[in-house]
Amino acid sequence: MSTWHEYVQKTGKVPEWPYPVNYGQMNEITTDVLVIGGGVAGLQAAINAARMGVKVAVLERGHAKRSGSGGAGVDHWHGAVTNPCSKVTPLMYTNACYDSMQGWTGAHVRYIITKESWDTLRECEQMGIQIRDVKDEFKGAPFRDETSKLMFAYDYKNRHVIRVWGWNIKPKLYEQAVQLGVNIQNRMMPTALLTEGGKQGARVVGATAVNTHTGEFFVFKAKATVIATGGAGRLFTFEPEVTASSSMSDMNSAGVGQALGWKAGAEFVCMEASGQGRLSGHAYAPYSMGNTHNTYHGTPIVDADGKEVPWIDVFGNLLNTVDDRFLPHGKQDFILGEGIGIGPYLQQFRGNDLTHDLVEKIRKGEFKLPLYADFTRLSALERRCIFGMMVGNEGKTRIAIYDTLTKAGFDPDKDLFQAPVTMPEGYAHPNFWSTGVNTAPTVRMLGGGGFLVDWDLKTNLEGLYIGAGGNLFGGGCHGESHTTGRYAGKHAAAYAKTAPEPKIDKTQVNKEREFAYNATRQSKEGNGWKEINAAIARIMRDYCGRYKNATTLNLGLRLFNELKTAELATAYASNPHELGRLLECYSLVTLGELVMKSSLERKASNTILDFIRLDYPAMDPPEWNKLLPVRQEDDKVKVRSLPLDFHLKAPYAADFEENYQQHTTK
Repeated sequence: MSTWHEYVQKTGKVPEWPYPVNYGQMNEITTDVLVIGGGVAGLQAAINAARMGVKVAVLERGHAKRSGSGGAGVDHWHGAVTNPCSKVTPLMYTNACYDSMQGWTGAHVRYIITKESWDTLRECEQMGIQIRDVKDEFKGAPFRDETSKLMFAYDYKNRHVIRVWGWNIKPKLYEQAVQLGVNIQNRMMPTALLTEGGKQGARVVGATAVNTHTGEFFVFKAKATVIATGGAGRLFTFEPEVTASSSMSDMNSAGVGQALGWKAGAEFVCMEASGQGRLSGHAYAPYSMGNTHNTYHGTPIVDADGKEVPWIDVFGNLLNTVDDRFLPHGKQDFILGEGIGIGPYLQQFRGNDLTHDLVEKIRKGEFKLPLYADFTRLSALERRCIFGMMVGNEGKTRIAIYDTLTKAGFDPDKDLFQAPVTMPEGYAHPNFWSTGVNTAPTVRMLGGGGFLVDWDLKTNLEGLYIGAGGNLFGGGCHGESHTTGRYAGKHAAAYAKTAPEPKIDKTQVNKEREFAYNATRQSKEGNGWKEINAAIARIMRDYCGRYKNATTLNLGLRLFNELKTAELATAYASNPHELGRLLECYSLVTLGELVMKSSLERKASNTILDFIRLDYPAMDPPEWNKLLPVRQEDDKVKVRSLPLDFHLKAPYAADFEENYQQHTTK
């Protein structure tokens, strides 16, 4: 059997579309809870809603068995502070995140995560996911608890980040959802949220979608809806031929959930926030080069002559042993760990690192390039844990890195792992392979902003809940996605049990159906989806890079409008797959507009949000130390002010635990 590429090379022809195409055929699915997105958050939402006795359907863009940013696996789980070995409390963890971000994160979401993360992980264990060293492979290691057999990362003293064997985490969630009778609809591209009367800002009563295999149109009618989609990996850059290996900027993530919510009238905050983009594809596959970041934390780095780079604590003191790299020091409370969706850390929560004068020492010739990760200088248990257990279970590395290197003969017991050779500034951050020193300031990544939700993870729209990491204000990464999905699914189910029957507006459905198939009626002389996506990324880089002003942002909005009414309106799709990709482009345009409109509303520069307005250069003026929730009403932007600590102000209680107890479904 030939691959697609082999077939084209052999025959010179594109193969026939393998599925029956039925454009326009209507299908209606009625359910109690509809989950949009079948990643780890979406399946957790579906599983926990189904356990509450309601009827559940999942609308998934790919195939839910392996789809999503976490579909390929995970090696460590954050926020599990209630595990029996942890010395960190939910309040300590929440305040550490909130204070580190100077208030620019949803602390109520963080608190929910810390209260339920360990429970969520234990439920994963019951599904067949290994979270303990049951075979005693690492017995006696400093990162292992001998009683519970749990293993920990980053902070071996406070023990709140748990190492897991998560290679099969997505298939196990999928099996559980199927066993519970969840109606999983794969290969669905959602086009809109349905609202009562078809009105923006009204109760959400379902969604429409197109099947990207058959082209059939689907109408989902639901009492409650959970959005559990990912971020937007191709909003600022789009070169799929060189970014295929980069799950750090996933090409399959097109901001669909955010676009659905924005068009329906949901509120968002901090969408103006962004960070330096990665050279995905142009640099190195994630974790394929020597470094000391995240999974590789604690790894010794040596130069070309074998001279080891010193490690220091957060106060600048030299660390003499490998074990010291995994412990808090001095007056440090605990180490938060990497990958939880926050930017700068306060000193008392930062991790230990390579000496901060490494860049200067490389320039002076004290360290000779290239640098190497030297696993041989670790203990056998630490070495096997980092390169074997963690690299072998993390989705971004299990196949691409661990299998590839192992099959090629790499042996961490004796071989060095080269770091990328770059400018000296590239070694200022331990994540050498994804350093931004060569990235233009126009290349950005969204981060920190998202749907504004209450203590139920409910939006301002009745019937709409959010369960995800990257598109939720206050969300995090893999473990947080599981936990927020689980929590949102429960609340959606509770709402659905007493909610009135949804009423679908036929005019809205017909409008969405007409819109969905426009590209199938266009001439093939027009643009395809790749040309459109490249144009979207160019507009974002040119008019919404790091340095902005009102003129550039408004020009960007004008260009997006021209793109929608000209090139997008006449773009063609040859088959249902291309149609799905083109519909994703509409989502990307909508998301780009949301970012630009949010940026226009913040008339001040902001350090934490990495937001620079050239026409408002004052950095962090006190009067702008507030959230600016934005939404659409009659397609016009509405904005209001909200204090950073809104989660502890009326109508909520002034205490985290009191709010949680009032809203938890436990």
